[in-house]
Amino acid sequence: MKLGVFNPILGNMPFETMLDTLQTLGVEAVEIASGGYVGDAHCKPAELLADAGALGRFKDAIAARNLTISALSCHGNPLHPDMAVSRPHQRAWEDTVKLAQKLGVQTVVTFSGLPGGGPDDKVPNWVTCAWPTDHARAVEWQWNERLIPYWKREAEFAEAHDMRVAIEMHPGFCVFQPKQALALREATRSNVGVNFDPSHLFWQGIDPVKAIRYLGDSIYHFHAKDTALDPINMPIKGVLDSDPYEDIAGRSWVFRSVGYGHPESDWRDMVSALRTVGYDFVMSIEHEDGLASRQEGLFKAVQTLKNVLLKETPDTAWWTG
Repeated sequence: MKLGVFNPILGNMPFETMLDTLQTLGVEAVEIASGGYVGDAHCKPAELLADAGALGRFKDAIAARNLTISALSCHGNPLHPDMAVSRPHQRAWEDTVKLAQKLGVQTVVTFSGLPGGGPDDKVPNWVTCAWPTDHARAVEWQWNERLIPYWKREAEFAEAHDMRVAIEMHPGFCVFQPKQALALREATRSNVGVNFDPSHLFWQGIDPVKAIRYLGDSIYHFHAKDTALDPINMPIKGVLDSDPYEDIAGRSWVFRSVGYGHPESDWRDMVSALRTVGYDFVMSIEHEDGLASRQEGLFKAVQTLKNVLLKETPDTAWWTG
């Protein structure tokens, strides 16, 4: 496996300074944000597609540091009922797929998207329970009328550009847990898979190791981000916490640097499970820790994962003779 970093954590740096920082940390891969909610500080797909010279310099800067691109990431909501949101997210997605092909990148990371709860809604509607039955009908409409038709079309578009779609299971979107991820894959195309981020599963009560085994070869990319479950607040408030992320002392859970939410042994178990299902690619650090600086939080995550990753190709069962 390779150690990677998702670049928004260093989005306050110039592009080449960011790459130099990753090289100094001993990182081998970079996942690059290309639009949507994660921004495009280091990679503006439309500009790179229009300027062959800029595209060449972009590629050369990465190669000069002995880095590879694990994925381009366009985390948007092209199903948003407000076209002022959905249209630019859709353009960013399409340009990202085209750019990834030119860069020789195999995977684009994104969200499933979330429409309204019906054709007249003006805001997205994330449903978390089946009753009253209005909610169940809303979910059925979202999947049958919006989500599945959209991803049938977009998965075909991605496949035409030799691209895999790695959908991040994220609350607030239609696909937020493993059963839904496989349901969307089965309803669309086999190039629709998963960007596995355990941080969003921890607080839902989902066991990442069991989820990895369940998802199997549909895992196309991996985000290394941790979550701490607050022992005081969670038993009182539950897991559905809409309080601001800045209110660390008051929330049920918060994102943490790898190793500060769950012990290193949990991450070792995830690495072993990933190898068991055939994933031997990149663990890409995503850092959103409100208790650590950008640099220190990233450095701590790198340290932890260097102890955890299995990098060499496993041997056959040599001990059997």
